[in-house]
Amino acid sequence: MRFMLIIKATPESEAGKMPSTELLEAMGKFNEELVNAGVLLAGEGLHPSSRGARVHFSGNKRTVIDGPFAETKELIAGFWLIQVKSLDEAIEWVKRCPNPMESDSDIEIRRVFEMEDFGAELTPELREQEMRVAGKLAANA
Repeated sequence: MRFMLIIKATPESEAGKMPSTELLEAMGKFNEELVNAGVLLAGEGLHPSSRGARVHFSGNKRTVIDGPFAETKELIAGFWLIQVKSLDEAIEWVKRCPNPMESDSDIEIRRVFEMEDFGAELTPELREQEMRVAGKLAANA
């Protein structure tokens, strides 16, 4: 099972405050543990929302909204994508993680959909298309 570990933003991360050397070292060690265990698929930090945008969809209309965005607690500051056997294992990994922020913080754990989760709605043609896309992504990595 794949899980996304979502590092929630804080006022400091939204202000663009960079982590300390000590925190970078601790996170580097944690990332090495994930790699050495063979569970890390991807992981990155994100710039503050002030450097981003949102696209709002309403029917055929698209509206671009420039950051920053108001609800810091709802924003994402970074993520890991891991592959483990269960939610419990994902939780155990997160509990081993150093606090990713200088202040109190949260990491949300969300399971990633797999093709089999879509059932009959994912027709053989759609499954083949997904496999082609996945193959192209792997080739570009």
